[in-house]
Amino acid sequence: MRKMPKYPSFDVMKEQNHWDPHTRSIVSSRMRRRREYRLLTRLEAEQLRSVCSLLVDDDRSEILTYVLEHIDDTLYGQKEEGQRGPETPPQSELIRKGLEALETMSHGFHAKPFQQLSPAEQKELLTNVAEVRLSLRGDWPAPVQKAFFIRLLTLTVEAYYSHPQIWSEIGYAGPAYPRGYIRADRGHLDPWEAKSEQ
Repeated sequence: MRKMPKYPSFDVMKEQNHWDPHTRSIVSSRMRRRREYRLLTRLEAEQLRSVCSLLVDDDRSEILTYVLEHIDDTLYGQKEEGQRGPETPPQSELIRKGLEALETMSHGFHAKPFQQLSPAEQKELLTNVAEVRLSLRGDWPAPVQKAFFIRLLTLTVEAYYSHPQIWSEIGYAGPAYPRGYIRADRGHLDPWEAKSEQ
């Protein structure tokens, strides 16, 4: 069960008039939904929805839809990945093949799709994959399997914490440009920053 947010009445979008138009456009777009995925299939998206929900302990549809769209955009765009091991495939292939293997594993152990497992069963299966106690794919050595889980976790957390609703819940007052933050000392807040209500 999700805890009550520490800043229940804070809404970062009320600060958008202090952002430059480009920043406002980017942040506002995160509140709107697209209709189709560009790379992920519907099945992959639903598998990913279950995994992402487990990774961030949040099952809110509007947040998870944004997370999936963000991941889909990242995989579709084939952005530079930084360092990648020689055996590790590009991230779009890594994520899609990993999801396919996770689905096969779910059917093998539980005779049903991953998204139909109980949260406890999902967590156990994903933990075994993350810790390489179960082989996700026979042709993937342990470092590739670890890379799959780490990349999936990274993409999920990056997307989740870039959503304005999550910013509001954690008390982040949004981009500093062009207004800037003035009170930088510990415990000192600018007037527009969130104040704890607990």
